[in-house]
Amino acid sequence: MDKGTLLNRAASSAEERVLLARVLDKYEQMERRNIPTATGFLSEGEQAAAGRLLSAAGIHAGYVWNGGYEGAARKLLQFLPDWAEEDMGVIACLRASFRGDKPPTHRDCLGSLMGLGIVREKVGDILISPESCDVLVTADILPFLLQSWDSAGRVRLSAEEIPLSALVVPEQKVREIRDTVMTLRLDAVTASGFSLSRTKAYELIAAGRVQLNHVDCLKPDRPVAAGDVVTARGYGKFELAEVGGLSRKGRTAIVIKRYL
Repeated sequence: MDKGTLLNRAASSAEERVLLARVLDKYEQMERRNIPTATGFLSEGEQAAAGRLLSAAGIHAGYVWNGGYEGAARKLLQFLPDWAEEDMGVIACLRASFRGDKPPTHRDCLGSLMGLGIVREKVGDILISPESCDVLVTADILPFLLQSWDSAGRVRLSAEEIPLSALVVPEQKVREIRDTVMTLRLDAVTASGFSLSRTKAYELIAAGRVQLNHVDCLKPDRPVAAGDVVTARGYGKFELAEVGGLSRKGRTAIVIKRYL
């Protein structure tokens, strides 16, 4: 399959096609020069798109996903020749310490990094703790950030490099929701997960604001199964953790884990 046909099959938009073309270029560079290559950090939706590309291209080995720690949301895709090992120093960790009662928010930290001219793909997860902020970045921008990143919002920062083994990963807060639904349609499950009316959930999906497993979904009647992840812009994310049996009224019992 030629490159153009492959991209047309895997991409769902013009923007995604550009992204996947860069991913394919990294793979071809690894094959041609026999050296490790890596994309920038990809969002969960971009990872899903890259996965579709790899599957369509018949690429099932010779690559790894790396976010710097287990459970990372943003990850880069590394293509590795036979002689290479995972990582190869492509990810660095920056710890920004601060003082005061009010730590900077994720938005403050990301905004300050973007204000320095750093593009989003250079930055992985941003992990906020009570006294510090750990940020995963591509190793090439680490020296610049150590010299230049000194504030986030109104908070003064003191940045230093730390090993990935010293990374502080805050505990993910989750609220468990037990409910019943008439059907496992996306609109019904979305309504339950975000405490919305079925009509409001339908409207969000129709407006293109909902993703199923990190892929845009415009079909309110799309079936949802245990393990599926639903994301809605402005509302957050949840996982359909369990699907149980039917109640006496014919409703299906479900357990949802909503990320706070």
